[in-house]
Amino acid sequence: MSDLTPKERRALEAFLGMGSGYVLNFSDRTYARFFAEEVDRDIDDPRFRIQSGSKAWRMRAFWDQEDNWVVAKCLTALLDLAREDGWPAITDEKLVAGYQAVLTRISAGQPVADLAAIAAEPDDRDFEAVAKAAREAIEKNQPEAGLDRLHTFVVKFFRKLCDDHDLKLDRNVPLNGLVGAYVKVLKEQNKIGSDMAERILKSSIAHFEAFNHVRNNHSMAHDNTILGYDEALLIYSHVASTVRFIKALEARWPRGPDPVSPANLTRF
Repeated sequence: MSDLTPKERRALEAFLGMGSGYVLNFSDRTYARFFAEEVDRDIDDPRFRIQSGSKAWRMRAFWDQEDNWVVAKCLTALLDLAREDGWPAITDEKLVAGYQAVLTRISAGQPVADLAAIAAEPDDRDFEAVAKAAREAIEKNQPEAGLDRLHTFVVKFFRKLCDDHDLKLDRNVPLNGLVGAYVKVLKEQNKIGSDMAERILKSSIAHFEAFNHVRNNHSMAHDNTILGYDEALLIYSHVASTVRFIKALEARWPRGPDPVSPANLTRF
């Protein structure tokens, strides 16, 4: 359960307009969809329907039953939605400051800071199913139970990167081979801005090679002795931070031929 204090709860409730039993401008339908999409929870589940079962009471039950990092994820999405919809409390600096202070405090305890990076393209259902399973292991505070799914996610992630960059690699190339081929592309295209970043990425090739061993010998993929909690958390954090960096890099990397190249000039 979260460790929200009474004072913090009052700050959240004031911003979200929960005094009347509502939360923001949600209808029952949009409320259920929000929780399903943002935190993968069924807010209509009987375990959340306490007291009158209003949206406000279901929110309070959610705070009571979920851990800090899940509550923080929910609160972050609610804040974004309030801004998008022009929720009146957004213009009240005191209410916003109180809400953000709570969010900052409970977010600090998240075991994997870049967990949100463990996500696939929305139109790839199989890939997202693997990503979701890997994230849920952290949300349940059981990283050691999700190492095999994290490994599957990162294999799919780097294989897609290699495909996107037209690297013709055999389907049997292991994870470290995929990472090595991708890092080589980054180097050749001068996409790495510092010697330190290059060294970190090159060292990650060996790290991901070791991840193959962890997956085969220390995860639930087989009948293994499972890795300890802290080591599993370290692996999760390293993978998530690497994926986050690469996603940010890819987002700034234009695709297609140079618009002033000879190949393009022939079109005119």
